[in-house]
Amino acid sequence: MIHSALSVTVALSLLTATILSFLSLPLAGWIVFSRSSWTTLGESLLTLTLVLPPAVLGYFLLVVFSPESLPGSFVDRLLGHPLPFSFAGLLVASLIYSLPFSVQPVAQSFRQIPPRTLEMARVLGARPLTVFWKIVIPMSLPGLATGWILGFAHTVGEFGVVMMVGGNIPGETRTLSLKAYDELLSMNGHGARDSVIPLLLFSFVSLVALNLLRRKGADPHAPDSA
Repeated sequence: MIHSALSVTVALSLLTATILSFLSLPLAGWIVFSRSSWTTLGESLLTLTLVLPPAVLGYFLLVVFSPESLPGSFVDRLLGHPLPFSFAGLLVASLIYSLPFSVQPVAQSFRQIPPRTLEMARVLGARPLTVFWKIVIPMSLPGLATGWILGFAHTVGEFGVVMMVGGNIPGETRTLSLKAYDELLSMNGHGARDSVIPLLLFSFVSLVALNLLRRKGADPHAPDSA
């Protein structure tokens, strides 16, 4: 059913984008503001999925999530079922796969904050966490919004990772992209079209939202938050 695939896609994309919005804050803060020598290595690991083939990532996730592995057996006992071929496993895989799409825009927004603004807050006695929550985050809302939209759009279009980790189970892990693939294999052009059209609409709306954010950020008449 198109409705079940649509509901799985929407639920997965909304959860992934929202969770990543919270995760991106400390991760981007560590990347931008940390003076640790491990930052470069950490940033490379966080953005690895940008260049890693989805099938390779899916394979490694299946190995890690396997009940025979230590992390997989722990999660199996915790949840009562293995992560692979479940919606929970699909969500974890989507979080890992879409992580850099949410973290990078936030990190870029953090980098654009004038250092003088942060330094003045510290001189006035603001604690690091206060500076982060009261100054850094409010000044980075466009980056947070961009990261949410990119995380949502990227999850909507996932195929390789969701195929390997989710298993394409109708009503549980079958997304619109997987349904379109099944319909094409069955030579059902109408079914494939019905699955592709919502994907096209999601992508178009996401691009419109991103362009609106970009135009607002470039508006010379917009209030200066610095």
